[in-house]
Amino acid sequence: MVAKRIIPCLDVKDGQVVKGINFLGLKEVGDAVEMGVKYSREGADELVYLDISATHEGRHTFAELVERIAAGINIPFTVGGGISTMDDAARLLDAGADKISVNSAAIKDPTLIDRIAGKYGSQFIVCAIDAKCIDGTWFASTHGGRNMTDKELYSWAKEAQDRGAGEILFTSMDHDGTKNGYACDAYAKLSEILTIPVIASGGAGSIAHIEEVLTVGKADAALAASIFHYGEIAIPDLKKSLSEAGVPMRLK
Repeated sequence: MVAKRIIPCLDVKDGQVVKGINFLGLKEVGDAVEMGVKYSREGADELVYLDISATHEGRHTFAELVERIAAGINIPFTVGGGISTMDDAARLLDAGADKISVNSAAIKDPTLIDRIAGKYGSQFIVCAIDAKCIDGTWFASTHGGRNMTDKELYSWAKEAQDRGAGEILFTSMDHDGTKNGYACDAYAKLSEILTIPVIASGGAGSIAHIEEVLTVGKADAALAASIFHYGEIAIPDLKKSLSEAGVPMRLK
């Protein structure tokens, strides 16, 4: 049985990790490199770094921070935010990122997924989808949740897979930062539609929430931020509890 993954997410603005609720009200919580090193030592399976202001402000995610992260940790990490060209992807992969995540640019030009996957392989590209449920239908957004689109979650995820994405990282904007649990029904449906791994993001508030999304929600990995950043749940304790509950985990 393939082990499920626990992935702390570090939203980065100007080199600092920040966190908000429903994509709003951001507060600084720590240094991006120091926090990554801490989570790596505690047993996180992977990390995700998202430069949440890069697309909105028209900047590239800078490679210098990625180089520092790569030098400090020994687990895989994904970098996203402002990646809109092959050069952006190459710069970050060359700097030491294990995978890159595309979101807004892929919605604008889906062939970006084909081109990155064609050059580097599907294992290097994650398609991130920030979606909101409107009148019963999930729609994807761009620019850090600022602009809604007519892209429907399930069809867009399937298209991204068909174009070569190796994983789907779906964040429910309705659940983000609320600590009220994940959108498990949506993850279960995604997992049934797709053959590539699904990473669940948005809503983790307890060990029970993470267990639920990895079992009922059928997600391959659970991504969380606040509960780790504020020390509410320690990664070793989380993985031990999940393992005891029968969820396959990599334990140190």
